[in-house]
Amino acid sequence: MRIVSCPEAEVPAPLRAQVLELQDDAWPPGPAEPRSGRGPTHDPALRPVSMLLVEGDVVLAALDVLSKEIGHAGGRWRAAGLSTVVTRRAARGRGHGRRLVAAARDAVAASGADVGLFTCDRPLLAFYESAGWEELPGTVLVGGTPQAPFPSDAPGFDKVTVGAFFSAGAAARRAAFEHARIALHPGEIDRLW
Repeated sequence: MRIVSCPEAEVPAPLRAQVLELQDDAWPPGPAEPRSGRGPTHDPALRPVSMLLVEGDVVLAALDVLSKEIGHAGGRWRAAGLSTVVTRRAARGRGHGRRLVAAARDAVAASGADVGLFTCDRPLLAFYESAGWEELPGTVLVGGTPQAPFPSDAPGFDKVTVGAFFSAGAAARRAAFEHARIALHPGEIDRLW
């Protein structure tokens, strides 16, 4: 098994096709959303990096790391977060997803990010914690745009915010990231990561 990591737009076509199939299996498209021939999933402004756990020529698990600078608590922070985390249905329960999510945490730390931030469904919190991420209690990420915000505490959502602090400055300001509303604003394509 190996981890393939590269900008989303540079994922080799045979691997990209498998990633799209895994995503469609996990999040089936609606009838008005044809998926064949899709290009990249994420806004290029978020510098998406795809990480794939591959055995032979089969993608077992995949995720994307999105990055941007944010303003919060009087500072500017290089933030990164995970998106579209998925494991092949037939390969679930073997630790492949955990291995990839832990490797992504290490990659985000090595990237120079100050802080890792993303949301997950509440039932998945223990999974992300087992891979080295931690819950940020009471924290809400506000996605979308300033003109059309998309908060993680919107009605009908059961999301929690998870994260990690990589730079000394972010670690020293950790309390400012807990029980806070953080303006992530990744745009209209990704809306929330």
